[in-house]
Amino acid sequence: MDYFEAVELRHSYRGNYTDAPVPDEDIIKIVDAGLRAPSGCNRQTTDFIIVTNADLRAKLANILVCDAVRTAPVLIVGITEKITFDFGIDCEIEDYSAAVENILLAATAMGYASCWFDGTTRLDGRDDAMAELLGVAPGKRVRTLLPIGIPAVKGTQAPRKPFDERVEWKR
Repeated sequence: MDYFEAVELRHSYRGNYTDAPVPDEDIIKIVDAGLRAPSGCNRQTTDFIIVTNADLRAKLANILVCDAVRTAPVLIVGITEKITFDFGIDCEIEDYSAAVENILLAATAMGYASCWFDGTTRLDGRDDAMAELLGVAPGKRVRTLLPIGIPAVKGTQAPRKPFDERVEWKR
């Protein structure tokens, strides 16, 4: 699948996954795509924890309750570190966002589905509970949980507003 096809097919899949395993080679390729994302001043502030252990996956599914997290054979947890540059800003959110989008597109290109769970990971202390469960180092923060697997039901990308409604030309 080429890049533009992956962009058109990528969607947020919140349903059940099949029991089909995801080979380690595929997981490595998908996560490596995230690690290769651009990063402010090349600080590389985003790390990932790959969870394939069934007991840990079940415990994470008790923290972030949804079918996708409960049934996915792979859970990728995105971790960020806020590093402020000498000139007074940080790129934690930008770095993390670019890395996650690369992962989502790589997973789609390889025939898997996923969903970017971010907001719900930060509600009611879920991020802290996941960090404690996974032994995340102090100073680092759980930002997202990405289920990866073969979807039980084929999904489609949600409709997008028309190009001309969102883009303005200045010729």
